[in-house]
Amino acid sequence: MSGVDSPEILAAYEAVREDKDETNWLLISDASSKGDKLVLSKTGTGGLSELADELDDGQVQYAYVRVEYANDAESKRVKFALIVWIGENTRAMRKARTSIEAGVVKKVLSHYSVQVDANDKRDLDEADIIARLRKAGGADYNGGRG
Repeated sequence: MSGVDSPEILAAYEAVREDKDETNWLLISDASSKGDKLVLSKTGTGGLSELADELDDGQVQYAYVRVEYANDAESKRVKFALIVWIGENTRAMRKARTSIEAGVVKKVLSHYSVQVDANDKRDLDEADIIARLRKAGGADYNGGRG
């Protein structure tokens, strides 16, 4: 498998992580039917809901998303999530390669607080992901209310 460390993917990864860049997600997809060439398929500024619209039910895809949420009344936190998407209509042989491929992707998109394994767009509910990020983030001075 190649392509995951391409200049395009690395630049998009840095853009999502950069505070001054509006890009808040990237999507990596398979460019071949064999599952051996990953490419940057899209980036966006519309958060999890926009990203969810781009996921393909017949593919394995990897997404990296920046999530901002209020930590308390005076502050906000920025955390990152890695999403491993295996669409419900993905072929069995393609699904089987995901565990090895995901390991390679994780080495490149290495800074994230939670991994979300998803096969249904409902798995990407923003409130649920924020709850997971809060738990992973340690101290919550607002008691989970904000």
